[in-house]
Amino acid sequence: MTVGARISAAAISILVAVLMATPGFAQQKPAFRPLDVFDLQWVADPQISPDGRSIAYVRTGYDIKSDRARGSVWLVGIDGKNERPLSGAPVSSSPRWSPDGSRIAYIARAADNSAQLFMYWTASGVSAPISNFTDSPSGLAWSPDGKWLTFTMPVAQERKPFKVELPEMPKNAKWADPPKLIDRMVFRADGEGYLPSAYAQVFVVSADGGAARQVTHGDFDHQGPPAFTADGKGVLVAANRRADADYAPLDSEIYRIDLADDSIHALTDRRGPDRQPVPSPDGKHIAYLGFDDRELGYQAVQLYVMDSDGSHAHSLTAALDRDAASPKWLADSKQLVFQYADHGSTKIAAIDLAGTMRILADGVGGNDVSRPYAGGSFSVAANGRFAFTKESPTAPPVLATGTSMRDITSLESLSGNLLGQRTLGALEEISFESSADHRRMQGWIVKPPGFDPAKKYPFILEIHGGPFAMYAPSFAAEIQLYASAGYVVLYMNPRGSTGYGEEFANLIHHDYPNKDYDDLISGVDAVIGRGYVDTSRLFVTGGSGGGVLTAWIVGHTDRFRAAVVVKPVINWTSFVLTGDMTNYFYRYWFGEFPWDDMQAYWKRSPLAYVGNVKTPTMLMTGEVDYRTPSSEAEQFYQALKLRKVDTALVRVPNASHDISARPSLLIDKAAYVLAWFKSHDAPSP
Repeated sequence: MTVGARISAAAISILVAVLMATPGFAQQKPAFRPLDVFDLQWVADPQISPDGRSIAYVRTGYDIKSDRARGSVWLVGIDGKNERPLSGAPVSSSPRWSPDGSRIAYIARAADNSAQLFMYWTASGVSAPISNFTDSPSGLAWSPDGKWLTFTMPVAQERKPFKVELPEMPKNAKWADPPKLIDRMVFRADGEGYLPSAYAQVFVVSADGGAARQVTHGDFDHQGPPAFTADGKGVLVAANRRADADYAPLDSEIYRIDLADDSIHALTDRRGPDRQPVPSPDGKHIAYLGFDDRELGYQAVQLYVMDSDGSHAHSLTAALDRDAASPKWLADSKQLVFQYADHGSTKIAAIDLAGTMRILADGVGGNDVSRPYAGGSFSVAANGRFAFTKESPTAPPVLATGTSMRDITSLESLSGNLLGQRTLGALEEISFESSADHRRMQGWIVKPPGFDPAKKYPFILEIHGGPFAMYAPSFAAEIQLYASAGYVVLYMNPRGSTGYGEEFANLIHHDYPNKDYDDLISGVDAVIGRGYVDTSRLFVTGGSGGGVLTAWIVGHTDRFRAAVVVKPVINWTSFVLTGDMTNYFYRYWFGEFPWDDMQAYWKRSPLAYVGNVKTPTMLMTGEVDYRTPSSEAEQFYQALKLRKVDTALVRVPNASHDISARPSLLIDKAAYVLAWFKSHDAPSP
């Protein structure tokens, strides 16, 4: 298979041809098409006003000219009326209401394309910049009196590496760029590239603008968002300020910065991450997230509360056994609202200081419109009304609001006009037992438009990454493109997935891949048992952790006609030593250095089983992927070539681990997957 220099043009034509050739494609409403991706719009980061009457949110979509996702802040009433943008800035984000609701601070691109703080006055509808920074701010938060803002921003490191004296280049000469000195353990990050010698510091600035004041110092990263204390005299922030922070990557604490003298005081002290501090309105308590680090592959994040001086810390969600996220206090300081993922659904719940919990909403939707990952966000007003991103199997996340499960209202779907004119693949939940140990597994089947249960269809197993992640019954462009091409698609949450408790997730602790293979194959057999799958036309694909499992599958069975392995780990030793999180992966996923336990690394590497592979297998990798570097896919490709197994390698220029971050590449990925499967398909007589 030849990979063209320009992926997009070839990819689109391939995918359109596949779709047009699919039986049943000619319908009154056409199926979801590749270029429809550019017309998708969705809601992110909804922020409800303090009085609960209006919602600021980020309207997000794809720009077909720049081939990028682009978001801008909009404002709408809770009745869905009077919708309008905050400003004419083409890109804006992070809207945050002032305590009295008279202003909204947000971040936007200024005329010189720099990221600056902007302010919107709700009474006049006027918006203006209030900063002139040279770096990008993030994590905005207001002071209780509405006079100040706090945020984080990168600052050059204070400690200087040793100095090298280099000769001066002669005038008009053209020498090579000088070498780059690296002395940090974590020196590059996926999606960011090689990291500058800088650390995130906390700043405070007047809400009216002016010079910002840096209130933290030292070569430590401070994790946003920061938060003002209830009296406005201090700022709370999480940070790992250990001298050996690189060797203890999860060991952060909650700190209070006293603004009178910028002194910093630790409020927590334990082995494990403490982060996202939120003070109660009455100033008596601080809520935060964290866990006691036991160096497991997965550890459920709990919601803690402590007194404002750091004493009497205790977990409110110890019995929940799910990841708590995004805690927010209600006005009475007696309850918190937070979100958590559970069995394929993300929920919003209220919990009091005794740990009594009630569910407010479910179906909170994530912002990944390419694959059906769980996620999403919410906010809550002083009167208890909340706004959130709501998932749907037929559209990207929409804006929703309510006060309880009984009165939730979804506002207009931004993609409704497009998707109302398309016939989408119908989604159906499936539950089945794993052959490994008879545990119940959850998954979802997406059927082709015009599905007829009396017919036999080709089948795709699509596997999520992570591996500690969760799929949900939500709209996913890639899945819909596969269904539109005539395939029955199964995606599921095998062991290791989050949302089912610590014990379920840690079934793969120091044992991945292994029995998750059995979970996946059991899911395939469960769908086959429904009678509408052509068993001679089975295909499999997955990305990242799903790429690991796809490569593992072809090394353990030849029942699939073809496979596409996307951004995988193939050799755990090389991955741990070349990925961007070396200090984390060796410690939490293995427990030993590679050279001290080579057998453990090797027996879990798909490369160890490449001698068994007979399945035609294509590899796909981003050329600047620093999470699972391209060398991983290349090892499997070269091994398959040496064994004369039908294979191809697709390298995506300038793509990071988020290989589908640009909409054209989302289309390209689906096109190459479908083209590879089509080239190895032959319908049964």
